[in-house]
Amino acid sequence: MKVVPTYDFFNDNTPLLDVRSPAEFTSGHILGAISFPLFTDVERADVGTLYKQMSREAAIKRGLELIGPKMVSMIEQAESLNSRTFRLYCWRGGMRSRSVAWLLETYGFNCQVLEGGYKSYRKTTNELIEDELKLIVLSGLTGTRKTAILKALKEKGEQVIDLENLAGHQGSSFGNLENTEQPSTEQFHNLIFDSCRNLDSNRPVWIEDESFMIGRCALPQSLYNLKESSPHIVL
Repeated sequence: MKVVPTYDFFNDNTPLLDVRSPAEFTSGHILGAISFPLFTDVERADVGTLYKQMSREAAIKRGLELIGPKMVSMIEQAESLNSRTFRLYCWRGGMRSRSVAWLLETYGFNCQVLEGGYKSYRKTTNELIEDELKLIVLSGLTGTRKTAILKALKEKGEQVIDLENLAGHQGSSFGNLENTEQPSTEQFHNLIFDSCRNLDSNRPVWIEDESFMIGRCALPQSLYNLKESSPHIVL
């Protein structure tokens, strides 16, 4: 298996497998990832308890007991994705992702594992915001058509991050008019990070002057701090 750092991990479009538990995936995941859990939520808790209360060896033995009966179904699930190459990640890039990669490669697939896992992805993308984004902030009272201006700027080729749209929210006065469910704050951050990943760091990025909370979603602290210190255009 090949262990790949975050910046190189997204250079191809092979299927992306999140091998964490279903609850971890629901809380937040890398955009485009497929839930491919090694353990159920209950199994993960069981293995974690053994690791903390008994030993690493006891946890590994229990994990192997749980994984054994699943191996064939996991191979069949991978086959259904019609690819010979997969990218995988778990929380820290440790035993879960490497175990699944070993299984898939034993069968004949090629695998890349995200170095440092989901935790590293979150850290790297936060650093991208802090170090590389150059923001221009549209500010003004409700009704000054900030969202419409952002849309027009995007249509003209400017770089724009539409925070309200990513948060599934319509604005401070109107709220969620379509009554759609907002993402978790963790997934909201992932949506922002994904929007930032392919931006040109030499060009400015336009955003609206949002408060720290957009409905139930909180901005990443790094983005909020950068927004507050960036140039504002008041409409």
